[in-house]
Amino acid sequence: MSLSAALWRASADAAAAALACPFVRGLGDGSLPLPAFQVYVAQDAVFLESFARAYALALARSRDRATLEAFADLVAGVLAELRLHAAYAERWGTVAAAEPLPATSAYTDFLLATAALGEVGEICAAMAPCMRLYAHLGQSLDARAAGPYGEWVRTYADPGFEALAATLEALLDRHAQDGPQVRRAYRRAMELELGFFAGALSAS
Repeated sequence: MSLSAALWRASADAAAAALACPFVRGLGDGSLPLPAFQVYVAQDAVFLESFARAYALALARSRDRATLEAFADLVAGVLAELRLHAAYAERWGTVAAAEPLPATSAYTDFLLATAALGEVGEICAAMAPCMRLYAHLGQSLDARAAGPYGEWVRTYADPGFEALAATLEALLDRHAQDGPQVRRAYRRAMELELGFFAGALSAS
């Protein structure tokens, strides 16, 4: 079993908790109150900007061309997500420049600190859970049942997003060594994902 697969398997409980949390359940059946989705979209835009910066820091530390190109593709994927969020903001009346909630700041601070101080493998371990979890949620939910949130489900169920998640996991497998630091980074990111969903719901 690859390291990325082992880390994902070790956090199966957190993945199940995310799928069962009220925010994701509401997305999946279309019952999520609009204000909660508006808060989420605004906070996710803040988060994604930091996510892109973390990728850029990892790119700057790349020691071979293949790794550099892979991180460049991942940055492009985040920019595509940000364009999707801009479309959401226009359609749903979301505030474009939101102040980060505590859960958002906790996540972005963790990512940027890891990207600034950690090696490439540890950075991948801190970032891979977001990609794998969102691919998992998109593939687990039914876009038809999601009603107004069907586009969100289709975005993360798309094979193109799965390919980006797999790219990051391949980088993790290539550059990270299994150990407490890498495992802590992966698990912490999964916990922060749960906090992010809960924060959007409680702030709406």
